[in-house]
Amino acid sequence: MARRDDLTGLGPLAGNNRSHALNITKRRWNLNLQKVKVKTDRGTLTVKVSARTIRTLRKLDLLA
Repeated sequence: MARRDDLTGLGPLAGNNRSHALNITKRRWNLNLQKVKVKTDRGTLTVKVSARTIRTLRKLDLLA
C-alpha cells in the first residue's frame, strides 16, 4: 500500500536525522493520510487524502 495522497499525488518526504554527535541516519516524514468520502459527478468516492487536502476539500465544499 503506497503512502500517497490519491488526489494531489503527494508522497512521503525523505531526509536525515542528525544527532548531537552529528551522526546521520535516513528517515521519512509520512503524510497524515485519512480516508474520506468525496462528492463527484457519479456519486461519492472513498479516497485516501492528507489532512492538508481535507482542509482544501472542506473549503471547496466537496466532502460528502
